[in-house]
Amino acid sequence: MREDILQTKLDKLEKIREAGMESYPEKCERTMTNAEALKKFEELSESGQEIFLVGRVKSNRPMGNACFTHIEDGTDKVQLFLSKQNVGDEKYKLFVKSVENGDFIQAKGKLFLTKQDEKSLEVHEWKMLSKNIRPIPTEYFGLKDEEMLLRKRYLDLMMNPETREIFRKKNVFWQTVRGFLAAEGFLEVQTPVLEHTPGGADAEPFVTHYNALDQDFYLRISLELPLKRLLVGGLEKVFEIGRVFRNEGMDRDHLQEFDHMEFYAAYWDFARGLEFIEKMYREIVLKVTGGYVHESEGEKIDWEKPFPVVDYFTEFKKETGIDLSGDVTVAELKKKADELKIKYELGYGLGRMIDTLYKKTVRQKLIQPCFLVGHPLAVSPLAKIDPTNPKKVLRVQVVAGRGELCNAFSELNDPIDQKNRFLEQMAARESGDKEAQMMDEDFVEALEYGMPPAFGFGMSERFFAFIMNRSVRETTIFPSVKK
Repeated sequence: MREDILQTKLDKLEKIREAGMESYPEKCERTMTNAEALKKFEELSESGQEIFLVGRVKSNRPMGNACFTHIEDGTDKVQLFLSKQNVGDEKYKLFVKSVENGDFIQAKGKLFLTKQDEKSLEVHEWKMLSKNIRPIPTEYFGLKDEEMLLRKRYLDLMMNPETREIFRKKNVFWQTVRGFLAAEGFLEVQTPVLEHTPGGADAEPFVTHYNALDQDFYLRISLELPLKRLLVGGLEKVFEIGRVFRNEGMDRDHLQEFDHMEFYAAYWDFARGLEFIEKMYREIVLKVTGGYVHESEGEKIDWEKPFPVVDYFTEFKKETGIDLSGDVTVAELKKKADELKIKYELGYGLGRMIDTLYKKTVRQKLIQPCFLVGHPLAVSPLAKIDPTNPKKVLRVQVVAGRGELCNAFSELNDPIDQKNRFLEQMAARESGDKEAQMMDEDFVEALEYGMPPAFGFGMSERFFAFIMNRSVRETTIFPSVKK
């Protein structure tokens, strides 16, 4: 900020103080919100009742002995009419010389209709609530750079009503999820963010040091393993909405920290889980958008129709020519990736190569909401094996707009099978796969005490970003940015 602009603003601040008015008072008076005043306009204007309104100055137009000003609170914008006659010569001059866009003020007066039929407040008294000393971007020539808007989200919120609406809808999103699960008898819990062993997802974790215990801990990458321990303990239907952290790449669909929800229901089978998911997703889309159809990157996405079931093996063979029911090798998968010009890392094992090919082929064809089922065992270390095909697991993902919008399983509760899969994951880690899962001996021990058959589900705020047709960074109120 230029020094002359700062000095001009500081001079205006000093004028307020010299006039004996506080620039940052602790108390203010407010009869109602701006939206409430506009809604009750006829009643209030006819009665002549004096009211107090507050808000940030959005525009200021002095015109000789009168001034028209718009203030905006968190609900709406309203016009103020000030004149020397109504507020006095000194208070009027002080207002014109010191109040500007970005200031917060309080105004007392009566509602009336201007000659231009605009609902306005005829101001009889005013006072400063907070004097700004930095220039506020204008509505027409303000911040346009997306990176700067994310870095200074407060300016984005200040200038763009549509941004404020996104975060209002995000609140509706999570409250709908919470209310839907609570109505179905689920118990909301909170589990630790810091863990000895991260698990429940394929992701590289963040590491931190716990001074009191003098040990390194990991920031959780998932909510899964602690919640399943609760099923062992006798709780039958649990869920958590919380922050998880994954030290991975950043793109339209991924952030390093994000809000995540998982639920687990004892004694539910796979079919019941799918029915529940479909019902929940429709409820979320309806409450957030007001309907069942929304746009995503030029496509109309319809959530009202029944979700078709898409088989992973069938579609994989159709797109790549590789039959996952047979004895597939890593070399074969890499050869196919090379043919299709799909990038991969040399250390990728069987599961990671299958997943890489799937994402660049099968997933690109899945536009309308569907259930993708029958994932390979190699890419699903925590799911129960399909009794009809030992190379498949009972796993489902809701896929729409070429993106995965959840992960759900018939949960693995065989402790011997679970331990063997962890050992396979550890072998993958030793071969260079940083996202492969770690051995969690305590979780295996918990399973040895017995966990009932269960259906588990996980969904992140990526789903909200998808139905808003935005990147996940745009729908995160303060996303991580590089300094």
